[in-house]
Amino acid sequence: MESVISELEGTLLKNHDPFSYFMLVAFEASGLIRFASLLLFWPIIKLLDACGKPDVGLKLAIFLATAGVPMSEIESVARAVLPKFYFDDLDLDAWRMLNMSDRRVVVTKMPRVMVERFVKEHLRADEVIGTELVVSRFGFATGLVQDCGFGSSVYDRVSAIFEGQQPSLGIGICHSGSSFLNLCKEQVSAPYIIKDYQKHRTHQELRPVPVIFHDGRLVKRPTPSTALLILLWIPLGIVLAIIRIMVGVVLPMWAIPYVACIFGSKVIVKGVPPPPPSASNGGVLFVCTHRSLMDPVVLSTVLQRSIPAVTYSISRLSEILSPIPTVRLTRVRHVDADRIKKELSRGDLVVCPEGTTCREPFLLRFSALFAELTDRIVPVAMNYRVGFFHATTAKGWKGLDPIFFFMNPRPVYEVTFLNQLPAEATCSSGKSPHDVANYVQRILAATLGFECTNFTRKDKYRVLAGNDGTVSYTTVLGRVQKLGKTVRKVVGTFKPFIFN
Repeated sequence: MESVISELEGTLLKNHDPFSYFMLVAFEASGLIRFASLLLFWPIIKLLDACGKPDVGLKLAIFLATAGVPMSEIESVARAVLPKFYFDDLDLDAWRMLNMSDRRVVVTKMPRVMVERFVKEHLRADEVIGTELVVSRFGFATGLVQDCGFGSSVYDRVSAIFEGQQPSLGIGICHSGSSFLNLCKEQVSAPYIIKDYQKHRTHQELRPVPVIFHDGRLVKRPTPSTALLILLWIPLGIVLAIIRIMVGVVLPMWAIPYVACIFGSKVIVKGVPPPPPSASNGGVLFVCTHRSLMDPVVLSTVLQRSIPAVTYSISRLSEILSPIPTVRLTRVRHVDADRIKKELSRGDLVVCPEGTTCREPFLLRFSALFAELTDRIVPVAMNYRVGFFHATTAKGWKGLDPIFFFMNPRPVYEVTFLNQLPAEATCSSGKSPHDVANYVQRILAATLGFECTNFTRKDKYRVLAGNDGTVSYTTVLGRVQKLGKTVRKVVGTFKPFIFN
């Protein structure tokens, strides 16, 4: 059985320096203060590297990024945030060479918890060798690492994994005589060229498992220069977001596009919008792709009239700030159907049948409920572009989504109107609601250049948050009880010192 062992940084990942990934952990798992503190220590970390002490600089970065952070938060970032940035930095040629073997091992300088999920689920590796974080009895990272994962200890761990046998191939750069690559029968460094193309053709054509769902607020990988730019922009971005939101709340619909351009926002409209509804027949149901909470608001702005939007599980702050009416669903099918029919009898309505947002160029499975309720369906392809901050979140506070959207320097929305579905493409011609929903999903995906999937809202939240997207009373009660137990443990530990 052939075996391949590869370095992660500088080999599978094009970037040699893992500093930006520690910045992501600091920002997403802890907050802005730790993010800024780690950036302040970056010159010291680089100086240690230049002085020939890269292990000391790496340990310092790990300590600053993780000390005092709950391990559950670090694991959450590793599950929901980091894979997207790893994937964008992936060297496909190196990965294809790794994927040629039966047994695949990856060595990393970062803590194993930060990379294991991505390496195993997306790169299809079997084992990961990395540093191990020391965790306190209360589940918090101490910022320290066990004495493994550096220098000769990696050599010893690789030897133990392969039980004295030589791996067939080592991929990476041989840094020293103690490098684990010296254990391999053959060593390969960039450029990564597969000699026998026909033999390994299937491996060449195979691609890593794509990252469809990801969370976190940052759009760009926070290299030191990018992180500094973000920190300098945030105060100005907050002021700009407040102004932009006030423009949408205070001004009439017809004036918003003209004033928004002054403050850097832009809306691109393609296709021909339908005319306003007449009194003789009901309204049109606009079926939109769901990219952010701003979708229905932008659509109303483009159409120059306030159109109610069907919502589920959005925050009260978002409803208060919304310049358009909202129709809150209950997830009880017959109740929701009655509400949608009632609103359609009054006029136009907006619905996003994906049920949740998706950042990547994929469309989630469409709920078929909308196809059962009306034949007057107008598909609308929505998409947006931002520079610094994502306008969606799975684990964070959704009430901040519009604020983060407007904090971007130049947020751009694209709205593409498709023709109303012909009668033969609706349920009135005998088609099933699922067929109609799938058809609408396909034409919207083709318009945007996206890919259709069968993933649902529950799939997204299972990946990103470890739940199905709903929080029950028993779940909240369980969390409160767990918090109470933790507090009692802490008090019990320090009780002798307090009362003596």
